[in-house]
Amino acid sequence: MKALTTITDPVYNEPQRFSWYEKFWLKYMNDKRDLPFIHLLTAIHILVIPAAVILYTPLLTGWYWWLLYIPHFYVSQMYFKGRFGLMLHCICHRKPFKKKYNWIFDYIIWFVCPFFGHTPETYFAHHMGMHHVENNRLDDASSTLPYQRDSLRGFLKYYLRFLFLGFRDTFMYFFSRKRKKFYIRLTAGEMAFFVFCTGMSFVNFKTTLFIFIIPFLFARLVMMLGNWAQHAFVNLEKLDDNTINCINTKYNKMCWNDGYHAMHHIRPALHYTDIPTEFLKNKDEFAKDKILTFDGIHYLHIFLWLMTKRYDKLAKNVVNVNNMFSSEAEVIALMKERTRKYKPTA
Repeated sequence: MKALTTITDPVYNEPQRFSWYEKFWLKYMNDKRDLPFIHLLTAIHILVIPAAVILYTPLLTGWYWWLLYIPHFYVSQMYFKGRFGLMLHCICHRKPFKKKYNWIFDYIIWFVCPFFGHTPETYFAHHMGMHHVENNRLDDASSTLPYQRDSLRGFLKYYLRFLFLGFRDTFMYFFSRKRKKFYIRLTAGEMAFFVFCTGMSFVNFKTTLFIFIIPFLFARLVMMLGNWAQHAFVNLEKLDDNTINCINTKYNKMCWNDGYHAMHHIRPALHYTDIPTEFLKNKDEFAKDKILTFDGIHYLHIFLWLMTKRYDKLAKNVVNVNNMFSSEAEVIALMKERTRKYKPTA
């Protein structure tokens, strides 16, 4: 186990001055702390989208096509994918643009998202309309409760169900509750994406497959892997205690402090630069409820060590906040208990 030490995750530091480019965008934005999102989107429009357009043209054929596609895939799906996906998470919780410029947000949702495998509107509907409402309980279409959470077989069942039935489950969640705004947005975005991919397949099937369809499958895998790790440790006696925090990790620097998932569920509208400070304010409550905090690792480590049942490695990276555990054996016992499949009583 580790002691709670200095937190190195990003907080906001006012720059000495803003560049002319930043000053231009500040006129349209609600919060100057969101300028890193503008830098990310600018890089995407320089490096990702033009390459995708070129791949649709007859300019490159044979190996020349692959010589562009391979770096394009790395940049878009390996380097930028996490950053973009978690930026999307942030801007769904906190509108980045002033009301009269909200069309920029819609542009991101409808035009930019598909390049990273996100169907328009569906992330917002699922995450804001259902996941935060249900908090991983059984009515949540992405709930981890019905699965043994240190089982690869359990994860594959979880991913395949969400891949093939996630839209149906989410739609029925909203429809049964008469939340028309959400099920219309969900349906419009999902269907528009599939109609678009079908049409573009007649234009160029290979490029559509590699630019949009494979990233879609990859995005759903990554999102389910992340949600699985975030909600792997559930207090079966108190189901709302079902997530974790990851601190002092490079992942937080790249993905806007997304490691603080327990903190995020408590204060979902909190700006990502405020989260480390707020975590310290709430650490006593986390210790009381034995909400796990990991130091120096992130969700991929947690997922891999769960799948290989390396609870010893997980325990070594647990932060022993307020000495809430007497030994690593106690931590391991708690983790094994909290990864068990939930069986509701009749």
